[in-house]
Amino acid sequence: MRELRVNTWLELQDALFADSWNEALGRHRPSFVFRGMPHVEHDLSTALNRKGMFVRQEKDLLRAFRKYAHANAQQQMQSLWDWLALAQHHGLPTRMLDWTFSPNVALHFLTEDTDLRDQDGVVWCVDYRETNRLLPKPLKAQLRREGADVFTGEMLAAVAGDLSAFDRMAKHPFVLFFEPPSLDARIVNQFALFSVMNGPALRLDEFLQDQKQGVRRLIIPAALKWEVRDKLDQANVTERVLFPGLDGLSRWLRRYYSPRPR
Repeated sequence: MRELRVNTWLELQDALFADSWNEALGRHRPSFVFRGMPHVEHDLSTALNRKGMFVRQEKDLLRAFRKYAHANAQQQMQSLWDWLALAQHHGLPTRMLDWTFSPNVALHFLTEDTDLRDQDGVVWCVDYRETNRLLPKPLKAQLRREGADVFTGEMLAAVAGDLSAFDRMAKHPFVLFFEPPSLDARIVNQFALFSVMNGPALRLDEFLQDQKQGVRRLIIPAALKWEVRDKLDQANVTERVLFPGLDGLSRWLRRYYSPRPR
């Protein structure tokens, strides 16, 4: 893993789009996903395993969620993985973490929380083609069959129908990236996907720490956050777009019109 501190907007853009050239396609088509966090000391623990809170209750939580979910949701979900995506989307503690294909969306989540404006932030950049090298053979084979680099719920269900089967696929830790179904405009507009590891207690940052290639951790100083935030607003990367509806509109207006401390 490489750690890099960026001090200007141009340095940040260069770091985010580094290695984006795809020689085979002759296009700038990177194989990276991104996660922006407002405090540099925030780790990559999930809501399920943060401080060990819900690790033992993973199956109980998901079973109860499926039982009490609205009837319309039950009709739409095709697999366990779709249920996990729905649960994560609505705030249930799961083993998933939110990521995005968009560097700008990652920067939004880096700068959205004005209470942490005086803290350095971080953007994780992960090359999923590199992390895919450690996948068990059945998962690699499924990607080859589909000609894909990240999974869908349907693809995962064809190889591992439940979490117990998924966890048994390898003794060593691995991570895959999973595109959720388009549950609503929020997922679509955020260009969202999730990371999933083969165990409820596993921590992704501990796994990535040992990866020699394809992982960058960009440190963004607090002094740069305001410039990043203002330029994102000008580019229309805001709560109003990423969280469609009146709640997102209100979040955007409250932040946009709040005064900058001097």
